[in-house]
Amino acid sequence: MDITLAIIAVVAGIIGLIGVIVPVLPGTILSYAGLVCLYFTTSTTITITELIIWGAISVIVMVLDYILPGYFSQKFGATKAGVWGATIGTIVGIFFGVPGILLGPFVGAVVGEKINGKLTTEQALKVGFGSMISFIVGSGLKLVVGAILMFYIIKDVIVIFTSML
Repeated sequence: MDITLAIIAVVAGIIGLIGVIVPVLPGTILSYAGLVCLYFTTSTTITITELIIWGAISVIVMVLDYILPGYFSQKFGATKAGVWGATIGTIVGIFFGVPGILLGPFVGAVVGEKINGKLTTEQALKVGFGSMISFIVGSGLKLVVGAILMFYIIKDVIVIFTSML
């Protein structure tokens, strides 16, 4: 059973890291699920305290990932059209690799604001910049937490496999 849980944990951790840049995947939560799987193995080094702390951090990062775009958009003067444009741009950007993922929120917000017609080009560019910054900050937080969780996963998987030798 330990081997199955270890494999599930590694797969969840990897998919969780992919979820850092793919918005439809709950990256941090998937990485945390990997940690939870390892907690139930017989050779775990993960304590219940660590599990609770990383669970809370994962939820906080997930919530921030939803709050930050609205916050940054508002700070940079976005209208609802800019927010919708940034969201659509983020989703479309996924299909264009890393440049699309980084530029999608920017382009989407600018296009949304220009279609709306309420902001000048300069203001729309400012909103686009804010949308891109919010995506980068949110992804950065998810990447840091996901990488740390993956470290715990790999560390525990090594303990599991060496205890079997």
